[in-house]
Formats: sequence, C-alpha cells, structure tokens
Amino acid sequence: MAKEKKGVRLEHISKIYQDPKTGKDFYAVHDANINIEPGEFVTLLGPSGCGKTTILRMIAGFESPDEGDIYLGNEAINALTPNKRDTAMVFQSYALLPHYNIFDNVAYGLKLRKLDKQTIKEKVTHILGLVGLEGMEDRMTNQLSGGQQQRVALARALVLEPGVLLFDEPLSNLDAKLRVDMRTEIRRIQQEAGITAVYVTHDQSEAMALSDRIIVMKKGLVDQIGSPKEIYYRPVDEFVADFIGESNFLRGKLAEVDGQAGTVVIEGQRIRVGDVNGHVAGDDVTLVLRPESVHVEDEGVIPCEVTLSRFMGHYQNYQAQCGGHLVKITEFNPKNKKVYEAGARAFINFSSEDVHVL
Repeated sequence: MAKEKKGVRLEHISKIYQDPKTGKDFYAVHDANINIEPGEFVTLLGPSGCGKTTILRMIAGFESPDEGDIYLGNEAINALTPNKRDTAMVFQSYALLPHYNIFDNVAYGLKLRKLDKQTIKEKVTHILGLVGLEGMEDRMTNQLSGGQQQRVALARALVLEPGVLLFDEPLSNLDAKLRVDMRTEIRRIQQEAGITAVYVTHDQSEAMALSDRIIVMKKGLVDQIGSPKEIYYRPVDEFVADFIGESNFLRGKLAEVDGQAGTVVIEGQRIRVGDVNGHVAGDDVTLVLRPESVHVEDEGVIPCEVTLSRFMGHYQNYQAQCGGHLVKITEFNPKNKKVYEAGARAFINFSSEDVHVL
C-alpha cells in the first residue's frame, strides 16, 4: 500500500508552553528520544496532559519542537509544513465533509493533488474495499454510523499512501463494543497496508491490543518503551505498573541475594523471588504482583483475611488483608474451585516467577 515504509525518529525533542495562570514556562514534552521502525505500530499512552498528543502533533507538523529534531525516514522534517510531510492524520472528530458522499470524502486529497479521474476511481475503490465500505460510495456521511464514519476517515488518510499514519484518539467517540471491533479492524488494515502507524490513546487495553510497542508518557517524559508484554510484566516503576492494568504493591526488604534470585521479607514472611532486578541485600523493595497471579488457598505464602468475595461470572473477585497490605485477586474459572467468603482466614499464594521487583 505505502510507496515506501518510513520510520520516525525523535532526537532530544522538547516542547515548551506557558502556563496561562502563572505565566511561567513549562515542558509539555522534555527531551524525548524515540525511534519507530518502518512498518511498526507504536502507541503513545498516558493520562491527560502527559505530552502524548503534543508529540503526535509535532510529527504531523501542527506544532514545532522548541528543541531537538524530527526525522521521517532519513529526512529532517522540522521545517516542513504539514502538507509537505509524508504523513496523514486520522482525527478524533473524523473531520468528514458533511455535504460530500463517501467517495468524494475519500477522493478529496487525491483531487487536491490533481490526479486524473480514472486513477482516483481505482485508488478510492481499492481503499474502500480494504476498510469494508465497498458498494457504499454514494452514501452521505450523515447517514453513517460512528463506526462507518471512522472507516471513511481511515480510508481518506490511507488513500494518500502516506509513509506514516497518525491516529489522534480515533475511537474515543465510539461505544465500548464498537471500539473493540474497530481497533481490530485498524490493526488488520495497518498490517495489510504495511504502513508505519503512530497512535495516541489514554486507553491501556486499546494500546495493548494494537501495538507492537508502547511508549508510556508521564508528565512530559518518556517513562518506558517496550512491547505490551514487557510493559505489563516488567514495568520500570509503580506509575507504569499501576497505569497498565491492575497491580498489587507489596513492600518489604531484600534479605538475601542468590545470583539473580533472592529472598524478600514481607509481613514477617520470607518470600522467594526469581529476579531481584539489580537490587542488593538490605534494599527496601516493592514487589509488583498482578491480581491474576495471586490465589487464595488454605496454605500459602502470606496469611490473610478475605475482606471481599464477589462472583463475576468467569472469575471470582477477592480482596484480602495481609497485615498492612490489601491485595486484589482475580481467580479465573472459579466453578470447580473452593470459594472463600468474606471473613475467611486463608493464605495468598503465588509463584516466585510471577513477581516483579522494583
């Protein structure tokens, strides 16, 4: 689909704004170094105000960096206007032309480029087939569902055959089920087109489902870059662990180190961990433990009292008080397992390999 697969490289990129209340300058993005490979799907993820949209807008050319350089392929693009960059943006608002039908919306950019009618027809027909809108060319955009409008916006961007496709929270206006369907479609289309994609969202499940790699942003800084698995199982700090899914944080002291493995004392109990993550004996450490990695059992690692027991269909939702730690537990497929009611005395149990040490 794309004429040439292009990567994106940000070298020491910063963007400075002025706070309207205080009049003081602040970094919306500070010293970001990002390398996106050709054909890769990368998501910028983080809470509101973290800098993710600012980075996307700088790649698109709607904002200019105050420090650093942006490259598209091997070309420095800081000085290029948006229409001179080999990128296309899919907006949150779709930005469709309401008085045009689907065909004319998708063909709009090609007409601006003064392509001949036959070429335009071939390109638009091909793209509408790719996004599942073939046969609907004459339909007006105000007659379309939200999901169909999103497909038109995607087709309009793809038909230009950009080197890089940019997404600014494109699914936030859709209902929950349609969001899941559309993110599957976006990933399929991106892979089929072989195009480099940079996607912005604050929805962690969206990022996990779509991405080859995720860039987690925090207060203008790049906090962690990694595959969904790396981000989930090996977060670099508590912010990432808490932002991506649910986490339990058990605080204790590293008593012994044996190669990569070690023993941590928590609530008076000695707990074996598979990887001490560079810590040395005597360090205060925090264990990150995902709720689905913990089990409530008659015997285990740390004694507890069950404070919440709720049947949720495909899982039993527990909370257990383990001394000063409240632990959240997701026990999948509870049908043939012992169910502990609130008030029961038990133990939490988990594998040393399921613990991540911070």
